[in-house]
Amino acid sequence: MTFEDDVARLEAIAAELGTEGVALDRALELFEEGVSRLRRASAELVRVESQVALLVEQVDGVFALRPLRDAGAPGDGGLGGRT
Repeated sequence: MTFEDDVARLEAIAAELGTEGVALDRALELFEEGVSRLRRASAELVRVESQVALLVEQVDGVFALRPLRDAGAPGDGGLGGRT
C-alpha cells in the first residue's frame, strides 16, 4: 500500500467513525486499523523527510542542495548553515 492509500483509508475511517450508530465492535475494529495505518504513514513520512533536500541559493547565485536536517542550524536565520 502507498502513503496515499493509507491517508485515503484514514479519511474513510474517520468519516465512518463520525457517523451515528456505529457498533462498538466495528468502532474498535476501525480504530485498530486506523492506528496501524497511521503508524505506517508516519513511518513513510519520516523516511521521505530524511531524503528531502533543501534547495538554497548561495551568495554567488548558484543553487546548492543541502540536507533538510541542516535547514534549522542555529544562528543562520533558519536557512541552514552558511550560504
